[in-house]
Amino acid sequence: MYQRKDQLSAFNRLLDIMDTLREKCPWDQKQTMESLRHLTIEETYELADAILDNDTQEVKKELGDLLLHIVFYAKIGAEQKEFDIADVANTIADKLIHRHPHIYGDVTVTSEEDVKKNWEALKLKEGRTSVLEGVPKSLPALVKASRIQEKVAGVGFEWKQTSQAFDKLQEELEELRVEVEKANKEQIEAEFGDALFALINYGRFLGISAENALERTNKKFTQRFQYIEKTIATAGGKIQDTPLSEMETLWNLAKTVSKPTSL
Repeated sequence: MYQRKDQLSAFNRLLDIMDTLREKCPWDQKQTMESLRHLTIEETYELADAILDNDTQEVKKELGDLLLHIVFYAKIGAEQKEFDIADVANTIADKLIHRHPHIYGDVTVTSEEDVKKNWEALKLKEGRTSVLEGVPKSLPALVKASRIQEKVAGVGFEWKQTSQAFDKLQEELEELRVEVEKANKEQIEAEFGDALFALINYGRFLGISAENALERTNKKFTQRFQYIEKTIATAGGKIQDTPLSEMETLWNLAKTVSKPTSL
């Protein structure tokens, strides 16, 4: 691992390269915050994939891509005389110090939960009128549900025991069953959403990220189904002509040969 002076030197090198690219490269000169936005989102998802795949070398590369974007935005901000990379770093440093009075002040905490509650209380003191203001509107629904639950839990709005969260899940599933029997699509959708929300909340009590768990299942399903496709194609067949019973047999075989994605 590099020493601090070498780390700072590497970061300074990146800043110098950004200055040069912005001055001489036609593509880099053309970019704006708006044009970079979708690329930043893409890079963030690529980092998320690398983390789920437990590929540390890829994590390193994707972190570099994101760091480049941060430096790029700061460069544009400096050109517009709005802010520069020092403002970015100092702003987050000041916020971290302010949000950690148990480290930089005289507040005493005894648990992680105390830290979370203090964090949310400080946000409200900073002018927010709701603890949910910090949840981005554009987040995917699954991630947004998790963040909403974490936010309200930070101010004490949650079940006290895991069993209560499970009971709520069962209650929502029963309400869903009732609406399915009534065949009211609008109400079915509403109760389905409630059941999903309750399931995500139950996972949180179990210490499980709903996003990570579902993506791991997505990867596992993809691996197994592609095994079925490959096996059928190798035998000269077509998957659309293969009986379901045969695909189910291959699915069970795929379970023994495909390795689950590690987190």
